Amino acid sequence: MKRILVLLLLSLIVSCGSSRVITSKEGHKKNNDQTENGSESTTNSPKTSTVTVPSESPKVDNTPSNTTDKVATYVHKYKTIAQYEMQKSGIPASITLAQGILESGAGQGDLTRRANNHFGIKCHGWQGEKVYHDDDKKGECFRKYTQPSESFKDHSEFLTSRSRYASLFQLDKKDYKGWAKGLRKAGYATDPKYPAKLISLIERYNLHTYDTINVEVTNHTTNDVIDYKVKQGDTLYSIARKFNLSIDRLMEMNNLSDTALHIGQQLIVQ
Repeated sequence: MKRILVLLLLSLIVSCGSSRVITSKEGHKKNNDQTENGSESTTNSPKTSTVTVPSESPKVDNTPSNTTDKVATYVHKYKTIAQYEMQKSGIPASITLAQGILESGAGQGDLTRRANNHFGIKCHGWQGEKVYHDDDKKGECFRKYTQPSESFKDHSEFLTSRSRYASLFQLDKKDYKGWAKGLRKAGYATDPKYPAKLISLIERYNLHTYDTINVEVTNHTTNDVIDYKVKQGDTLYSIARKFNLSIDRLMEMNNLSDTALHIGQQLIVQ
């Protein structure tokens, strides 16, 4: 009888144990474990901005061909011609560039676009082509050039051929402040702020560095810079070949917009 009672008691204990319910505490622990592992979480992750990193470093273009700064573009296009004129005439390249920027509106002025006239030089006995442009008076006569380089050359001749500018050539080529003030004093411009405007352009765009570079070049042989006068039968290709240059390089040195040449045209070839 005792054996039967023991068996019945054991059976009842086993039956109660198999029907144990999992408590909410244990279930909460399980859910927390799944969230920490990142496999079952239903919580929305916060949105983050993604940054695309290029596989290669971007190429840096040291020329201002893509810049929106019109002055920097102007300097890049005409610095070689300004330095060349400095060697021939003694006018600081910084002064020539600053005057060109100011007078031509960095190459964007109407007179410059129509006539390649970068310095606003009027006819004054000019025998070449002419255009008429409103300035101090309506319909004034201005010189027209085939290429911008001819305007730079004429600017040099304008300053070197007039006695009132003679004192400027006694100044150091690196004395751009003296040149800027001297031009105003000699009557080149009536604007009292003209010297300050030139100096501001020179210092903002470091145009004076072209004076230093050019001074170093002139310490070499006189063959450092050579110009060539176009003769009948010359082509851009034949001249480039003669001086071992590519056509693109010859056009860049002289700021040519096309391959057309005319007899007597002066080209920088070295």
